[in-house]
Amino acid sequence: MPVLLLLAVTLFAANVRLYLKDGTYQLVREYQVLPDRIKYLSAERGEWEEIPLDLVDLNRTKQEVAAHEDELKQEAKADADEEAALREEKQEASYVPDEPGAYYVHGDKLEPVKEGEINVSNSKKRTVLKILSPIPTVSGKNTVELANAASQFRVDGDRPEFYFRLHGVNGFGIIKLTPKKDARLVETVTIAPVTNERTEQREEVATFTKQSGEQLYKIWPEKPMLPGEYALIEYGVEEDYLEVWDFGVGPAK
Repeated sequence: MPVLLLLAVTLFAANVRLYLKDGTYQLVREYQVLPDRIKYLSAERGEWEEIPLDLVDLNRTKQEVAAHEDELKQEAKADADEEAALREEKQEASYVPDEPGAYYVHGDKLEPVKEGEINVSNSKKRTVLKILSPIPTVSGKNTVELANAASQFRVDGDRPEFYFRLHGVNGFGIIKLTPKKDARLVETVTIAPVTNERTEQREEVATFTKQSGEQLYKIWPEKPMLPGEYALIEYGVEEDYLEVWDFGVGPAK
């Protein structure tokens, strides 16, 4: 029996191009190199066939086989890395408390972000209405503000990650706060007279979000955040409701 110079090649049932020196190729499932010929299993006909060795471009065939094997290895590694990342994220999410709120991912720890106390100011009546939900706005232009010029809660880096445990089926996101004397502007709410139609203006930050459980989401900015004052917000989709968790990027000014 002739000695095989190359073991049969089987790439997980993938087809291999057995190149010939005239530039054509045979599509095969596997092949064997014998002293004077190539024996191959035709992918088209499903039968073992043979061809003289001197008609085969064996180097090109081997290169393609090696490239395909390398591609399979890279795909397998990418899949393994993705599975490991998913397991790690699932474990991280399991540490989020059951209580609604915002939690900052700080290394291998989760730090609760303190909820801010908001004031609603109505310029028409020059009154300040203390926090609450639903927001006690009145006709005219209202501003929703946080006291103090800067948050005591500062994050590391410019792309912080948070977990958000929502109170209900509400909207949420990250916004940029605007400095306003000794306060920070959260949003402006205009209430039309008679119709009471609301128009809300806030400076939203583009984010990525991913659901990690029931009413639990992970949220992080799409792009690096400039130094300044920010907040995570949860707001009512169908009712006047707003809660704010403020934080700062970079040193407080």
